[in-house]
Amino acid sequence: MQDAHSGKGRYSRENKATISYTKGRYMHKVTIKDVAKEAGVSISTVSNALNGIDVLNPDTRERILKVASRLNYIPNLNGRNLKSKETKVIGLFIASITGDYYGILSDTIFRTCDKRGYELNIFISDKKNNMMANLLGKRVDGAIIMNEWIAGKEVEILEKVGIPIVFLDREIAREHISSVVFDSFHEGALAGRYLLGQGHKSFGYIQGYKNNYDNIERYRGFTSVLEAAGYHVMKECVLNGNFAREVSRVSMENYLESHHKLPDAIFAANDLSAMGCIAALQSHGVRIPDDVSIIGCDDIEMSKWFIPSLTTIRTSFESQGSIATEHLLGLMEGKEEGTIYKLEGKIVERGSTRK
Repeated sequence: MQDAHSGKGRYSRENKATISYTKGRYMHKVTIKDVAKEAGVSISTVSNALNGIDVLNPDTRERILKVASRLNYIPNLNGRNLKSKETKVIGLFIASITGDYYGILSDTIFRTCDKRGYELNIFISDKKNNMMANLLGKRVDGAIIMNEWIAGKEVEILEKVGIPIVFLDREIAREHISSVVFDSFHEGALAGRYLLGQGHKSFGYIQGYKNNYDNIERYRGFTSVLEAAGYHVMKECVLNGNFAREVSRVSMENYLESHHKLPDAIFAANDLSAMGCIAALQSHGVRIPDDVSIIGCDDIEMSKWFIPSLTTIRTSFESQGSIATEHLLGLMEGKEEGTIYKLEGKIVERGSTRK
């Protein structure tokens, strides 16, 4: 496994761009020397900026990256064949590998790549300059991205350059960019309808990462169904979970120690958060599901063996990984167009909920 900090190569005077800049005075293949001249800095300074080496003033780095983007400078970091422009490598750009999701997703993507004759490089980073250097430097032929730091102007640059991208954490469709996401609004709505159908009247929610697409959409779907039926999530019982069992457990412990009233039912943004919530409730003598019903999301393997077994919404990490990879390869081959795929989940009823 490779992260965004590994394999940093120095840019040299011999590095050539793989795209010609045809607007303005540059009619030849743009080199690092051209970028340095346009930005008014040395070649080594440009190299540091493009490699994400943290020795530059942030304003200087930003100015150099803008110049490189405007000139469409794309260095070949691997010394690959400039005529074919292929590395036979796909990149997976993520910010974490914690939890079942990332392991299953990465393995599925790897196996799909392997069948099609591609390697998979995994880049784990929260430093967008490093990630953009790997993308713009043609270390990969295409990328699957679940990383909030690649956004806004970075997406515009990637689209402008024409690098095929599939996002897993947002809805976006452009000529070279697609999304393969869980229909998390639908999943949240499923949880709301299910709990209402069980006769529950007061509700809590365990959040994932606050800026995460799935967390936002699951909460939005959940609350929209409740509000349409005349109910609301208890504000004091919207707890931090970060998609992690221990974070969820601590949040529920703090809630219980503050002597807040328990809701009838709690929806957790994923199964690990649901398990942490249950552990905290049980340690305080709260019976699940007799006193509180708990529903999770994802249906990870542990859900069926947990005590009590976890009612959840089944998504498919494998389907997301394989569809994303196959579609990315289609974009790379010019056989697919940018689109948005949404994968719907379904309720799996087990022992953590009751009427």
